[in-house]
Amino acid sequence: MPEENSALPVAEELALARLALEEGDLEHAAAHVAAALAQAPTLPEVHETLARLAAAGGGGVDLFPLDQHTFVGAAVARAHLLAAAGHPDDGLDLLAAATAYAPQVDWAGVPWVTAPELAERITPDHAARILMQVCAAVPDPVPRAGRPALAAYLTLAGNAVTVHPEHALLLGAASALARRVGEVALAVRWAARGVRAEPSKLGEVWLGYAYRSAGRTREALAALGRAVEHDPDDLAVYADIAGTLADVGRLDEALGWAERALDRDPTFDCAVHTAHRLRFLRDGDVAHLVALADFVRDHPDDTHEHGDLAECCRSRPWLGQVTPAAGPVVDALRRAAVDDHGGAGAVVRLPDPPPPSALRTVAATMPGMRVDVAGPAAREPRRPGGRVLWRYDGATPAPAVPPPSAAAADRLRQIAHPAWPHPPAAYDAAVGLATLELPDLVGLLVHPPAPPATAVGRVLAGQDPTLWVRCVQVWACLGLLHHRTDEPWADSTRRGVLLDLVWGVEDWITEAALFALVTAAWVDPAVRPEVARVVAERLADAADAARARTVPIATSLAHLALATPALDAQTRALATRLLGGGAPVPRPRNPLARLWRRLAPTRRPRP
Repeated sequence: MPEENSALPVAEELALARLALEEGDLEHAAAHVAAALAQAPTLPEVHETLARLAAAGGGGVDLFPLDQHTFVGAAVARAHLLAAAGHPDDGLDLLAAATAYAPQVDWAGVPWVTAPELAERITPDHAARILMQVCAAVPDPVPRAGRPALAAYLTLAGNAVTVHPEHALLLGAASALARRVGEVALAVRWAARGVRAEPSKLGEVWLGYAYRSAGRTREALAALGRAVEHDPDDLAVYADIAGTLADVGRLDEALGWAERALDRDPTFDCAVHTAHRLRFLRDGDVAHLVALADFVRDHPDDTHEHGDLAECCRSRPWLGQVTPAAGPVVDALRRAAVDDHGGAGAVVRLPDPPPPSALRTVAATMPGMRVDVAGPAAREPRRPGGRVLWRYDGATPAPAVPPPSAAAADRLRQIAHPAWPHPPAAYDAAVGLATLELPDLVGLLVHPPAPPATAVGRVLAGQDPTLWVRCVQVWACLGLLHHRTDEPWADSTRRGVLLDLVWGVEDWITEAALFALVTAAWVDPAVRPEVARVVAERLADAADAARARTVPIATSLAHLALATPALDAQTRALATRLLGGGAPVPRPRNPLARLWRRLAPTRRPRP
């Protein structure tokens, strides 16, 4: 159901439709009505014009034919005309298809759908199928802002249940919809009635989900247990029981159910995803998530999407987001970002020099702030040779490479983001930078463009100007992973440049380049031994330097180490010590946590 390119205001579309009607040009009138419906599907004036068109065209259904590229407005118009012609079941099918195409739009909020008599004109099986089709198209639960668009379907469910109070399939499907739109008590009532009317595996699953949404874990587990008794071979229910137990902290029991499913079928996707997620929750070892990513890569034809990997990585340093920079300069920048004075007159005195990217961010975003450093700047790379990105005018760093092209800056601005579902997803998203030239990618590291004029860009600029710079550097390094991929890794330009950056002057770019190498290890098992060795050596170097001076990037490097596949136990222990000896890969507090929660993917849909 593709969109139409020319979207006039609704009033103009209706005026043109009426003019075409007066001239007897029904096809053009139909096109304008369809365009109006796509923008305002419940507006009475649109439906009045559609009724006039139907009267002039012998019902009007043929004016809105279906083909492989039917415009959504035309499909909705045909739905209403089919209902008016005595075929509401066919009309509902088209409305449900429109909802699947754009769930946030209230396609069904019209009188004939919410009228009680509709439930008497369609079979309960058909009503159940419509409700299940809608459920499959929306997240579970539906965000509050999206629920009004589904209100008509919930009304239809209630009317159908009133007419067919003992139809188990209808009651279960109605419960599934009610649960998704936050009507949890109603969902429990309908699902329980469905199980009483006809006990079945699917009915118990619907009841279990309803109880779980209501916070009634004991009843949920009992219902899901009865579902297993109905069908011991449905391993998806085992995974659901495991997930329910995990949600209340009963990890050992949860893993037991996941292992039972894997004993029956070691490749069953739901059990594999659940088991790896639970193992990670139990001990925090990233090896479980890497194994899950490998499974996803090796089994691209899973029956449906899973959110376990993304759920485990969400809000965790480098696994699911850029790690915020640390240090006094960064703290001062964040304070100044929300200060009316914008840092004017502020002085930050430091015993050790901050990373050059931090000083450049101060100069670019808070020119009134002064940074006084007692010690000499760390101007030399950690290993000799390699690419030089910075030159110094006294104590002030300046880029030593030309700026990127405007086209490269625009491309990165479209892609860069502070969060990603997991490292392989970040790698895939960075393919959009594959066509950038090497000088552009390197130039972006020290000449970050301004944030985009989007909600995310405004939040980054307003709350933490350092975070956008780090986003640019991270995505530029991810772009390097896609540079000349025809070259074998061992002798590739991309590998050589990233290693240069890892061992260059101590900077935020060090972290970005190391993250790119860690990401390469996630997606390519062949490079894991080398990347693990590089990470171990770089972390050891930072730990050694930290004995004599402050190393602002040390904490972030430790988080990167704990996100690295195949890392040796000694380096994992060092990383944990650098983080204070706490639990591996903790979820830190940060100023963008609420934003990242909104952007995180949902878990897989439930029946």
